[in-house]
Amino acid sequence: MNPLQAFRQQLGKLQRLAQPYFLPLEDGNGSAGPFLLLVLALLAVVVGLTLLLLTAAVAVSGALIPELQSRFLPGVPQQVASIWASPIGPVIMVLFAAGLGCFGWFRGKLRQGRWLPWLLLGVITLLILVINGINVGISFIARNIENALVAYKQEEFWKIVAIYAFCLVLALPIRAIQSYLIPKLGLLWRQWLSSRLLQRYLTNRAYYILNPNDESVEEIDNPDQRISQDAASFTATSLSVTVEILSALLTFFSFIIVLWSINVTLALWLLAYSVGGTAVIVFASRKLVNLNYQQLKLEADFRYGLVHIRDNAESIAFYRGEQQEAKEGERRLGGAIRNYNRLIVWEALISVIQRSYDYFSRFLPWLVIAPIYFAKQVDFGVFGQASIAFSQVLFSVSYIVNNIDRLAAFSASISRLEGFQGKVEAIGGEMAALDAEALAAGPQQAAEPQRLGEEAPGTASIRVSHVDLVPPRSQRVLIRDLSLSVGPGERLLVVGPSGCGKTSFLRLVSGLWPPVRGQVERPPVGELMFIPQKPYMLLGSLREQLCYPQATNRFSDDQLRHVLAEVRLPDLVQRYPDLDIKQDWPRLLSLGEQQRLAFARLLLNSPRFVVLDEATSALDVATERVLYELVAQRDMALVSVGHRPTLVDHHDTVLELDGSGGWRLLPTAGYDFGRHV
Repeated sequence: MNPLQAFRQQLGKLQRLAQPYFLPLEDGNGSAGPFLLLVLALLAVVVGLTLLLLTAAVAVSGALIPELQSRFLPGVPQQVASIWASPIGPVIMVLFAAGLGCFGWFRGKLRQGRWLPWLLLGVITLLILVINGINVGISFIARNIENALVAYKQEEFWKIVAIYAFCLVLALPIRAIQSYLIPKLGLLWRQWLSSRLLQRYLTNRAYYILNPNDESVEEIDNPDQRISQDAASFTATSLSVTVEILSALLTFFSFIIVLWSINVTLALWLLAYSVGGTAVIVFASRKLVNLNYQQLKLEADFRYGLVHIRDNAESIAFYRGEQQEAKEGERRLGGAIRNYNRLIVWEALISVIQRSYDYFSRFLPWLVIAPIYFAKQVDFGVFGQASIAFSQVLFSVSYIVNNIDRLAAFSASISRLEGFQGKVEAIGGEMAALDAEALAAGPQQAAEPQRLGEEAPGTASIRVSHVDLVPPRSQRVLIRDLSLSVGPGERLLVVGPSGCGKTSFLRLVSGLWPPVRGQVERPPVGELMFIPQKPYMLLGSLREQLCYPQATNRFSDDQLRHVLAEVRLPDLVQRYPDLDIKQDWPRLLSLGEQQRLAFARLLLNSPRFVVLDEATSALDVATERVLYELVAQRDMALVSVGHRPTLVDHHDTVLELDGSGGWRLLPTAGYDFGRHV
């Protein structure tokens, strides 16, 4: 891919990430035309408003304090009057009105708070214009100060210094407001973007499909970092870069006029020098983008390894696995260090080019202005003004040169964040396409819930018809041509040797894995609940643990305490009488306590169908019997996986898997459990 294609591709990614906050994309991937039109409209409104405010300030100051106007705003009233006397003033007002009309035209799409970022952007742009105008004025002030010093005009010198002090006092609060508004807008944008990504990440079970822990297969690594850190970095950097580019453009157009008025040759030399330097630095820095992208990934992998150690501290301590964990941590750290070594070499090279570019730029004004000064064609103050104007224009046109390492990191952040957004949106699109195909196929096919989310209405039983079960990203057939049905109140026990596909069958029944062939019908949402061997313990209170995934206000304290007693956890209430207490539950509760708590959660939710994956493996036989009896009393249908012979007593049918795709359905009466498990 050539640099131009890569640049256009990156702009497309930036549009898909940035535009939706300010203006919704049509059909998820619309043209950038309306957005760019609104940007131009915003600039027209800001320029027009600036002219109106300046005109009002001149009129008010001239009417109230004319002596201060003549002292601190020398020449400004005349410049404003000349603008209105020329065609420039009316043209600006026409553009101002057109800009307001443009925003009025798009008012329907700027709902749900989207007007706020445009308002903040407008205020920020207005402040940039004001600061830029002050800087242009300061260049003339510097010129007059030097001329006053050379001519020994003491009174005029102090007058000009007073004007300079007035400009500084005026600029300080403007800079302060600008410094607040930019990160504030970034914070609002980050909140919107992170919430949007999080919502899509948790829709259609994208978090499950992405499988972020499989480093060798999945290209979307560390989604947690992308939603949190990358989103924060992207929004902050996007606004910073946008404001800096806008400021650079305004600075360029303002000071190039000043420079052109001093000497045309100097302006042309500056343009040639800056374009050449930018081309050299862009060519030399192409490697930085890829290195920054890799650094983000490797740093996230290293951090995930440390989090993994923290989350599994007790298991590691039991195994005395510190040495192995240290090796793995060193491996992840080593990858980040090696990549960073290459990164700093390239950054050092870029830094040398940048410094050389900066140092040689200081000679140009002297080389061009000195001959015309010695020819007495300009005054001495031109040296100072030309240096200021030259440095300002050079800084603006050299923005890429001065920020190439930052822009490279920003480009890597765009790729990571847009790649994640594109992936979760693609998952949503695939699920929607499956729904459309099912509806188009007719009522019989539409009942087949092939998608991971179970939004479609379900059936009154679990039905599996001629299903072939193959794990994702695999060719191994675990179960071939399976057909069975589990109706209300029925109880199915799944047995077989380790690795034969028992848990995979539960994933199929629960809707996590779609079949490669056949149909699976399952109950609607809320009617089927899955309990794994190691129950899920969320980050929350004891009340939230019990009620999950229902709302906490659905059950009273008496109900929660009663169900804990039913599952033989009355001591948990004694240890934690405040049900709203938050603890590190996976660490504080044993696996047996966690399994009993999961059954308490099951009894509270009361689904009609339950899928149990060795959910009582850490319990004694007596407690296991009590829990299964509680489920039976509520007439729940069961699909269980287990290796204990005692489980046969709680089921009426056995599904026996042989690990080679074969299967048998047998009654539990007289079943020899030990021969097959």
